[in-house]
Amino acid sequence: MLRFILFADQLSAWFGKSFAWLVMLMTLGMTYEVVVRYIFNNPTPWAYELSFIMYGALFMVGGAYTLSRNGHVRGDFIYRMWPVRMQGAVDLVLYFLFFFPGVTALIFSGWKYAARSVRYGEVSASSPAGIPIYQFKAVMVLAGALLFIQGIAQVLRCILAIRDGQWHEPAPDVEETEILAMQERGEDFIHHPDHIEAKGASGASSTR
Repeated sequence: MLRFILFADQLSAWFGKSFAWLVMLMTLGMTYEVVVRYIFNNPTPWAYELSFIMYGALFMVGGAYTLSRNGHVRGDFIYRMWPVRMQGAVDLVLYFLFFFPGVTALIFSGWKYAARSVRYGEVSASSPAGIPIYQFKAVMVLAGALLFIQGIAQVLRCILAIRDGQWHEPAPDVEETEILAMQERGEDFIHHPDHIEAKGASGASSTR
């Protein structure tokens, strides 16, 4: 189980970090658009559309990486009060009830839309530049596949949590600013899917 979890985490991280470079391309594209539009009065017919498409691709592919880092928003204030084994059991049930059906639908519907788009070489109807978008529709299939693989890893994490009474954390990676600030103050912390528990030098803990 641990080997598959590591494989899924690394796969999601590779795609997520690779597609993160689209942020640089979006920044350059929009900077160029602002310059030529407001200084030279010569706006492009493609910059906005490309930035819109690239953001969509980044958002879709980054979903699995965010899932592997427990970065998706949780709104249940009751969940954090449960013991780890109960959290794992509830997560396990919800993955099969909601996550996998939704992701499976994304894969199959995405495949249908992408295949149709490729067949007739679909271009953007909202841009006079006629930007091809069939390759970006294929991102839906990629995003769904990555989420499915990472979902299996998360299910294995739930099983381990039920068995061991603690969450199997992903390998160290980019951390949130709050956690880095806690480390600078010399505070230890326990991080599981829904909360951060900080421990000061005196051993007292507080949930943040």
